Amino acid sequence: MKSPVIVICGPTASGKTALSIELAKQINGEIVSCDSMQIYKDMNIGTAKPTKEEMQGIRHYLIDFISPDERYSVADYKKDVKKAIRDIIKKGKTPIVVGGTGLYVDSLIYEIEYPNIEFDEEYRKSLEERIIKEGLDVLYEEAKKIDEVAIEKISHNDKKRILRVLEIYHATGKNKTEQEAESRKKEIEYDYHVYALNWNREILYERINKRVDLMIEQGLIEEVKTIYKKYNKFPTAMQGLGYKEIVEYIEGIITKEEAIEKIKIETRRYAKRQITWFKKNKQTIWIDGQEKIQNNIKIILEGLN
Repeated sequence: MKSPVIVICGPTASGKTALSIELAKQINGEIVSCDSMQIYKDMNIGTAKPTKEEMQGIRHYLIDFISPDERYSVADYKKDVKKAIRDIIKKGKTPIVVGGTGLYVDSLIYEIEYPNIEFDEEYRKSLEERIIKEGLDVLYEEAKKIDEVAIEKISHNDKKRILRVLEIYHATGKNKTEQEAESRKKEIEYDYHVYALNWNREILYERINKRVDLMIEQGLIEEVKTIYKKYNKFPTAMQGLGYKEIVEYIEGIITKEEAIEKIKIETRRYAKRQITWFKKNKQTIWIDGQEKIQNNIKIILEGLN
C-alpha cells in the first residue's frame, strides 16, 4: 500500500492556506509548501506567506529557507519535497502539499525528473544582453521554436521561464517537454489525492484585487526597499510577480498607482494560467472555493477512505 499524500492546489488567492491548515488540524497533518516564491527569506508580504499566527501551530516545510540571491531549481524542489514527505510519514502524520506552482506539483505527482543543469554564467549573460538589444519577444519566439508545448504555458513577459527553456536546451540538447516525457515512465511513489479550488472568475479577480491592496497596506513597498538595502541589489527573486512592478516604481519607471494596477492585472493573468495548467491534470478533483471549509474537508476525507 502506498502512503497517501494530499495535494491542495489552484490559483492564487483561492483560499488554499486556510483550507490546508484546518485540514491539517483535523487529520494530524503537516504542510509542505508548493510555492516557488514562498521559499525565499525576507519576501513575506508579496508572496502571501502564512504568518506564525495563521499557521496555528501546524508545522510547515519548504517556506522561508532560501536567500533571494540563491538559485533554486525544480530539481532542488523535487529532492526537498520528497524528504519532507518522508519525514512527515515517519512521524505517523499525513503530508499535505499546498501551493499554486504547477511545475512543482507536476514534478511530484507525475515523478518528473528535471535535470539539475550546471548554471552557465556566460550563456545567461549573453541572453541578458540580447534582451536589452533585441527585446524579450525575440527570445520568446526562439524558445517557442525549441519547445512549443512548454511555451504555451509561459507568458510573453515571463523572463525567468523563457530563459529557463533556452538554458535547458543549451545545456542538454533536449527540450523540457522531451525530458518530461522520458521521466514520466517512472513509477509514482505515493498515493496522491489532488484537489484544486475552483472559483467564479469575477469573484476570484475581486479577491486578487483586494489582496494586492492589502499587501500595499501591509508594507510591500517597504519590504522591497529593505531587501534592496540588505543585498545591495534587487536579487533574481525580485523578478517575481508583485516584486518586479514595485522595483519599476522604486526605479522611477512607473508611478506607484501604475505599479499597483500592473500587479493586479498580472496577478489576474497568472491566476488564469494556473487554472488552465491544473485543468490539464486529469486526476485533479475540483472543489468549490466558495463552499464552507468544513464541507470541502468532508469531500477530501471521503476521497481518502
